Amino acid sequence: MDQAVSGGGPPVPRRLTVSTVDYHTAGEPYRIVVGGVAPLSGETVLDKRSDAIHRLDHVRRFLVNEPRGHADMYGCFVTAPDDDTAEFGMVFFHKDGFSTACGHGTIAGATWAIDNGVVAVPAGAEVTRFKLDVPSGRLAVEADLVDGRVGEVRFTNVAAAVRADDVAVRLDDGTEVEVAVAYGGAHYAVLAASDVGLAVEPVHVDDFVRLGRAIKAALVGHPATVHPTDERLSGLYGVIFFDDDPAAGVAGAALRQRNITVFADGEVDRSPCGSGTSARLAVLHHQGALDVGEILSHRGIAGGLFAGRVVSTGADGVVTQIGGRASLSGYHTFVLEPDDELGLGFQLR
Repeated sequence: MDQAVSGGGPPVPRRLTVSTVDYHTAGEPYRIVVGGVAPLSGETVLDKRSDAIHRLDHVRRFLVNEPRGHADMYGCFVTAPDDDTAEFGMVFFHKDGFSTACGHGTIAGATWAIDNGVVAVPAGAEVTRFKLDVPSGRLAVEADLVDGRVGEVRFTNVAAAVRADDVAVRLDDGTEVEVAVAYGGAHYAVLAASDVGLAVEPVHVDDFVRLGRAIKAALVGHPATVHPTDERLSGLYGVIFFDDDPAAGVAGAALRQRNITVFADGEVDRSPCGSGTSARLAVLHHQGALDVGEILSHRGIAGGLFAGRVVSTGADGVVTQIGGRASLSGYHTFVLEPDDELGLGFQLR
């Protein structure tokens, strides 16, 4: 059980009250903090992530732990951008800490910003475009508007790149699999579900969690997971298991696949995973399976779809664009009373 004092951080106020607006993107939750928390400090959003790790970890735990959250909860602190050429910034968090990238959160956060006037939209506009900052860098966003409502949101991600395409990993049962390691704002190991004798279906979620944890543990400190310019972006964030999607997907797609992404410590992304889709696109392009401009129809374990494509190539890798939709799911004011015996809450896995 978590206690009411953040490990290494400041004491939790006697009564903690935090307001959020919740969305989901293709089934993956996104809890946006809109009140009750002091602004983050730092010159860049990556610096502000460091401030959140040091100073606001108790708020993260309060919002993602049971009974207010759950083991697969996700959220963000909204913050100022790196400079005034972007509209706002987001610092992402989950049950185990603070991530560097989050595509489903980018889609949900952009939808929230338009819904709530954080981003001004000209009257009658059918598409609006703006920039936002996240720890991994600056993202260009465009959103469709239909009868004043936000439709699909597309973001152009930071450069994605394959770090290694043939890393051998020995599993607990003694078998060996090969994974690609790719970066899409965070590092992912990528392999076919069939390589571990499974299909991407909900009935196998527990097996994927177990295998995802094992593969991630085996790659701790691997050179392919080291970011070339900033150590804060290093480390393996998640493991992507993929197979072919037998269902109809995004119209006009050259390739249809489905995936389950296990990230952090056994957390399951319900969506197709936005930064993971960028990493997947880098691998597919590297393997010659998807050309520039061709669409990947990417289905998540909950059935939702993202459309992804490589828009250009360069020295740093490939530039990708990911599209999906988010929906409002709730407004909340969460309270921690001083005599709550569960404090900041708990996790059962």
